[in-house]
Amino acid sequence: MSGAAGSRADTRADAAPSFALDGRVAIVTGGARGLGEAYARALHAAGARVVIADVLGDDGAALAASLGDRARFAHLDVTDEDGWAALVAGTLAAEGAIDVLVNNAGIANAAPIEHFSLAKWNAVIGVNLTGVFLGCRAVAPAMKAAGRGSIINVSSVEGLRGSPHLHGYTASKFGVRGLTKSLAVELGADGIRVNSVHPGFIRTEMTTRIDPDRLEIPLGRPGEPADVSGTIVFLASDASAFTTGAEFVVDGGMVQAIAHR
Repeated sequence: MSGAAGSRADTRADAAPSFALDGRVAIVTGGARGLGEAYARALHAAGARVVIADVLGDDGAALAASLGDRARFAHLDVTDEDGWAALVAGTLAAEGAIDVLVNNAGIANAAPIEHFSLAKWNAVIGVNLTGVFLGCRAVAPAMKAAGRGSIINVSSVEGLRGSPHLHGYTASKFGVRGLTKSLAVELGADGIRVNSVHPGFIRTEMTTRIDPDRLEIPLGRPGEPADVSGTIVFLASDASAFTTGAEFVVDGGMVQAIAHR
């Protein structure tokens, strides 16, 4: 191929993908501990300025202090519409932009369907799905004004399959998956990418009661937070510039396996 068009195509093809996040501003909900902490640390290590948003004030402030420059804590209940407005306004005032939102905050509860109370249902849907909706809605105007942005919605392997007793959790994670796709279609023309991440069994404080040896994981081990945080950095960076509406399953092959009694 010759000519100007060919030169531009060759330049794009030869360019090395960049995972650097220097100068980018990222908000991580539920960022004070567990997977959220791993995401915040990884984004910070890649060069981003990170806002750790959580209801866990002591843990969040301690994490921000340990990271030092380019990190700060902001109190946020993801179910609070006014709280989201304050977080966005405060971040724009302090940092001047919002380039990345990682909707990570989540809870889980379980019961057989006949004992699954409305209170249980509302609690998990409120945090895991409504919280994601509120976050996406809150950052969209700033990202539209900038002409770019990456929204990363953390779903689960339970957003890809059914699981007994986890009715609210499963429904919420399927909802996050669907919301991601509708937003990807709507916001693509504004330069905003929206993708979902689906972790499997990952060793955190939330999973200490589950024996990984009882799970069918083809890679033969439970996941670690670092196994997922690399995917988060990829989706936050320009290395994924042509990726939106996609599902990234980080589960060691768990959803592909056939469970054995």
